[in-house]
Amino acid sequence: MINSTIRFLLNNQVVTLENIDPNLTVLQYLREIQFNTGTKEGCASGDCGACTVVVAELDRENNDQLYYKSINSCITFVGSLHGKQLITVENLKEKTKLHHVQQTLVDNHGSQCGFCTPGFVMSSFALHKHNKTPTRPQVLEALGGNLCRCTGYRSIIEAAITTSVDVDDDSFSQHYQTTLATLTELQKLPAPTLTGNSHHFIAPKNIDELVYELAQEPKPILVAGGTDLALSVTQNLATIDKLVYIGNVKELTNIEQTDTEIVIGSALPYSQFIDVLHHYYPDLGEMIERIGSKQVRNTGTLGGNIGNASPIGDMPPALIALGATMTLHVNGVERTILVEDYFVDYKKTVLKPSEFIKSIQIPKPTANQTLKLYKISKRFDDDISAVLAAFFIEQDSDKKIINVRLAFGGMAAIPKRASAAEAVLQGNTFTKESVVKAKLALATDFQPMSDVRASDKYRMTVAQNLIEKCYLELQCHVIETRVVNYA
Repeated sequence: MINSTIRFLLNNQVVTLENIDPNLTVLQYLREIQFNTGTKEGCASGDCGACTVVVAELDRENNDQLYYKSINSCITFVGSLHGKQLITVENLKEKTKLHHVQQTLVDNHGSQCGFCTPGFVMSSFALHKHNKTPTRPQVLEALGGNLCRCTGYRSIIEAAITTSVDVDDDSFSQHYQTTLATLTELQKLPAPTLTGNSHHFIAPKNIDELVYELAQEPKPILVAGGTDLALSVTQNLATIDKLVYIGNVKELTNIEQTDTEIVIGSALPYSQFIDVLHHYYPDLGEMIERIGSKQVRNTGTLGGNIGNASPIGDMPPALIALGATMTLHVNGVERTILVEDYFVDYKKTVLKPSEFIKSIQIPKPTANQTLKLYKISKRFDDDISAVLAAFFIEQDSDKKIINVRLAFGGMAAIPKRASAAEAVLQGNTFTKESVVKAKLALATDFQPMSDVRASDKYRMTVAQNLIEKCYLELQCHVIETRVVNYA
C-alpha cells in the first residue's frame, strides 16, 4: 500500500504535502512556500550553515525518545521529512520571550549583520537538546559548519557554551510527548510517495519494498543523506526524474557488532557510528570529524560515500586499508566483496542493475595492528581532500611487518592500493632505508592528475612524505606531528 503524500511536523503543526516536485529542497519549501524566511540561503551547497534547521525524529535505539539533529536545509530534499519534525528559528521564542539560545547570543553580542545568526541559533539549539552543559570542544564541533563573516566567533562560542540547566522548558519540551506520539503514528503509515512536475519520490520502509521499486526501474537515483547528490540540483540545476529515499529502510540504518567486526548499514548517518569507530580506530574517528560539518555528518552516510565512487571520497581508502567488505543485495540475493573490488574505473563500479549496497563490514583490530590516516586539504575542517592516505600495518614481536595495506584517495581515478610500495615493506622492518625505497616505489604505483585542489607533483610529494610521517609516528609515539597537537 502506498501513501501518496508526505506528512511531517513543521514545528508543532502537522503538514501534508502532495503535488510538489520532489526535487524541491527543504530550504526552498520554507522560504518559497511557507514564507519562513528566517532560514537563509548562503551557498546552497551545505558549506556555510546559514540554512541550518533542526530535525527531530524517533531515536533509532529507543523509539520512546526523540533524537534532535542539525541539518543543512539547502541540500535536503523535502521528501525526506516524512515522519519527522522540522524545527525552524521562527518558532523558538515563547510569545515575546526569546529562547535561551537566542537570548544568550544577544547577551554575548553574538550578532552584527545577523544573516548567519539563525543558523548559529539552530546549531546551538540542537546541541543543547542533547547537552545542557556543553564543553568548548563540543561547541566547536556543533558550530563547525556555520560561518560568520562579521561578528567573530568568540562571542558566538561563549553564547553556545552558556548552560541551559534550570532554563524554563521551551515549547518543544512542553510538547515532547505529543510530538513523540504524532511521529510514532506517522511512522506507521505506508511508504510515502510524492509526485510533481512528472518527477517522483518514494521512501520504502524495508528491503522488500526497496527491492520491488528497483525491480520496476533498475536505475533510479538512490538517496540517503543527499549531501553530494543534492548539489547536482542546487549547483548544476539538474532535475531528477525518480528519487528513491533509503533513509527509512530499517535494514540499512542499523549498526551491529560481532566478536570480529562492525557491521554498518549503508544508510546510517556518520554521527550515529563515529563513536564506535573512534573506539577501535582513533585515527578513523578523527578523520570522520573532518568529513563535512556536523550538519553533513548528521545526514551523510557511509554507503553514499562509497556508492558515488568518487576518487576523492574519504572513507574508501580507509576501508580498503582495513580490508573491509561490503554486502550487495539484488532481488533477494546477496554477495559480499572487498571494498577495494567495488571500484572499476572513474565513477564505475561492479554494481549490477537493481543492486544496492546493504552494509559495510569493518574488521576489529587485533594486537600489533595499526591504522594511520592522513587527510590533506586546504582547510582542516569541512573540506575536500587533495590526498587521503590510509596505512594499515601489522607487525610481529620483532617489529617485522607481516601485513601491510597502503591505500590512497586523490591519486588515481579510483581509490586504490599502492602495491609496489607495499611489496617493499612486506616482510621487512620499518627503517629509514625501507621508507626511502617505499617512497620511490610509490612513484610507480600512481600517476596523479593536476586539478584545482593540487598539482600532480604536489600530490606525489605529499603521498611519499606521508609514508615517512607514518614511520616517524610508529617509531616514537611522543613525537607530535599532527596539526591538532598545536591548535
